[in-house]
Amino acid sequence: MTGRERIEAAFTAEGARDLPAVICYESVFLRDHWSQLTHHPWWYLHASEPERQLAWTRDIAAGIGQDWLQMFPWTSLEDEEYRTIEVQPDGVFAFDRRTGRREQLAEPTVGGAGSEWGQPAEPTSLPESPEEIDARIPVPGVGEGDAVAIENRRRTAAAVQESLGKTTWPYRHVSSPFWKTYDLFGFEGMMTLAATRPDLVKHACERYLQVALRNVREAAEHGAAGIWIEECFTDMISPAAYADLNKPFLGRLIDAIREAGMKSIYYFCGNPAGKWDLILSMKMDALGMEESKKNFRTEIEDIVERVQGRCVVLGNLDAVGVLQNGSEERLRAEIRRHVEAARRNGSRFILSLGSPVTPDTPVERVRLYCGLAHELGSGSMS
Repeated sequence: MTGRERIEAAFTAEGARDLPAVICYESVFLRDHWSQLTHHPWWYLHASEPERQLAWTRDIAAGIGQDWLQMFPWTSLEDEEYRTIEVQPDGVFAFDRRTGRREQLAEPTVGGAGSEWGQPAEPTSLPESPEEIDARIPVPGVGEGDAVAIENRRRTAAAVQESLGKTTWPYRHVSSPFWKTYDLFGFEGMMTLAATRPDLVKHACERYLQVALRNVREAAEHGAAGIWIEECFTDMISPAAYADLNKPFLGRLIDAIREAGMKSIYYFCGNPAGKWDLILSMKMDALGMEESKKNFRTEIEDIVERVQGRCVVLGNLDAVGVLQNGSEERLRAEIRRHVEAARRNGSRFILSLGSPVTPDTPVERVRLYCGLAHELGSGSMS
């Protein structure tokens, strides 16, 4: 079976005889292991030419050995017809031939510290009205923006689909609306306003929902089969706040993904205690959880016991204790434990990690994980 066939089987009522294997957060893995995965220069990430985008994307797909492929936005909506990449002795620059503006691009930094790949800075001021929020969160429609950039994105998506879409399951990331407010409010502002100005938080969530829906529509146009919904920090709000500020927007996002003909994968980061009924009531197509750590436990057996086959479950194999630091014997044992849990969920299961691959985990170790997962998750091994 191809990787795409394995994942498609996992989403059926019968489940997957041969379980698929993936890692989560390929962008983090790519950032930390670029030179181990492709010989192409890092600035290809910023190139607008579909040929260059396809070149490194094919290398990544071949280098990991997993069953899905994250569809990156590839080129920015702000890329323009006259924007070029120039490699100079003093650095790599994006150059706009119309304005003469020259901007130096930063090479991805392992771990993401001090770069655009890291966390956004805390805002210097918080918006105080819906109008201020609208001004800070533009919502372009699909097909709006620079025509050349949009066409390049479509051409890149088409090239990737032609080359890899038949064998790997293409999907795209979006953030849940509440989690996305972190970019606007910062952590302290996000938590404070959730308690003191829920009206502003809801307005920001509505705005970010519209951004997410725009990205869902584009993903569907580009041939994506699924959407990974990332969510962080909602384990730090009460169940009542989750129901009021998060669930209504997240539920609409999940519904829109289904209406667009794609599968929704909801990744809840942190401790789900007190929120299980709320989470499962949204009827996502697949559910992923962080592995046990930080003084909470989310063991895969407990997850499938709660899900009871109602949706696909993603594995949450320990990315540090097992993948990075465990022996091959321990890695085998943990994969086998996940396979046993998968069968208890009617084989509606995707073998995965609970967190991103760490910078200290070699590419060879990730390939070993994928190979063992395919071996031990084969129906003939059950």
